[in-house]
Amino acid sequence: MDILQLLNQQFHHFHQSSFIEADPISIPHLLHQKEDIEIAGFLTALISWGRRPAILKAARQMLELMENQPYSFVMQAHRSDLKRFEHFVYRTFNSSDLLFLLEALHQLYATNGGLEGVCTQLYRQHGTIKDTITGLRVRLLQSHHLKRSEKHLANPQKGSAAKRINMFLRWMVREDTRGVDFGLWKGIPSSALMIPLDVHSGNTARKLGLLLRKQNDWKAVEELTATLRRFDPDDPVKYDYALFGMGVNGVI
Repeated sequence: MDILQLLNQQFHHFHQSSFIEADPISIPHLLHQKEDIEIAGFLTALISWGRRPAILKAARQMLELMENQPYSFVMQAHRSDLKRFEHFVYRTFNSSDLLFLLEALHQLYATNGGLEGVCTQLYRQHGTIKDTITGLRVRLLQSHHLKRSEKHLANPQKGSAAKRINMFLRWMVREDTRGVDFGLWKGIPSSALMIPLDVHSGNTARKLGLLLRKQNDWKAVEELTATLRRFDPDDPVKYDYALFGMGVNGVI
């Protein structure tokens, strides 16, 4: 079996609705309104490092604190409503980080067309996901924040692989016949997406000879995505399912 056959086989194996339950994408799948899905997805993606059960527990807690209506909460919450977040913490992400992001999201949705509006505008302006992520970061950081909160917003201009925001963009943009990714955003093509590179997908890609660079940084993201585009130029990040699935399950 050649590499392309293996990738396609494993993509079809892991790209199933059963993938949702144990993955962070299960959190936005609890919701139905577009803006709720976006906000829950974005916040969940930002805390998606570490053990998946712990990520899901913290993400569900965030959702519950927003009364399972993140868009309404972001747009209508009063100062007194924010006290409920004072004890929230997930690893190095704490209540001050979350409160900053809630205010930043409020500004985005109140004046800039929300996450989709900003990201689509940035992509159309610059033509790359790298510049889209960087521009979104700049917009969010216009809201008052502690310096410590900046580390939770990846900066590919400084070399970050931006795994979590690339994963969020895959969720929002990628057309998906099996209902795993949402495909809600139509202004950014799936062909432009970049691989959400992490330890599992990176190690698998190197074992298969798809990635030569040793560091999991933005240059590695560009290298691996370029390789995957040769296999499917319209939907290169579909192979994230294969690479991640094989890595986390010890297939290779």
